[in-house]
Amino acid sequence: MDIADRYIRNEQMLSHEENLRLRSFRVAVVGCGGLGGHIIEMLARMGIGHITAIDGDVFEPHNLNRQLLSLPSNLGMSKAGEAQKRIALVNPDVQVVPVAQMLDESNAGALLHGHDIVCDALDNVTTRKIVAKAASMLNIPMVFAAIAGWYAQVGTIMPGDDLLEKIYPEGINKGAETHLGNPAFTPALAASLQLAETIKVLLGKQGVLKNKLLVLDTLEHHYEVISFD
Repeated sequence: MDIADRYIRNEQMLSHEENLRLRSFRVAVVGCGGLGGHIIEMLARMGIGHITAIDGDVFEPHNLNRQLLSLPSNLGMSKAGEAQKRIALVNPDVQVVPVAQMLDESNAGALLHGHDIVCDALDNVTTRKIVAKAASMLNIPMVFAAIAGWYAQVGTIMPGDDLLEKIYPEGINKGAETHLGNPAFTPALAASLQLAETIKVLLGKQGVLKNKLLVLDTLEHHYEVISFD
């Protein structure tokens, strides 16, 4: 297969040169579950050249309803390792480096260093803030999403911004998904929007959600952008 044929359908929205540039970027995805599995696959299908998949967890039966990478045959196996296996099938030109460990304050800087952008696909606020702090110190943009039931949030944090502190007051750790659950469609939708933000940031496109929060309610089909400028 001619490698150009793989991305030809991207060239009505991105130029040929922009498609080639995507192969030079390094993206860190923190969390390889509901959000992360979709993000990793879509990054690979877009042609991002290097993906670091960070997750110390393994697949469990309750992941099967929504996590793209989970299968009955890989329960108990590393989420990061399974991400690497999946992308080897989807797009073997993409390098996926699995990191089967949990990100925390002690290793965040080392794990995120050298990347062009970070995609946060976590399920708790405490670690999300650790990722944001480390990314900012490394001068790396971060795109995050949060999901719960029918609802989702997406935002982009540029180095030096404090969007998470404005959204999540001190003392909040777990997201609302603990109470509202997660179906299959909410993480897929949020991850798609997260990917769009990632591509815009990498290629310098307009319309980035800088200091803004996109709030989605798929039950009532209400979508709102809240500005924190």
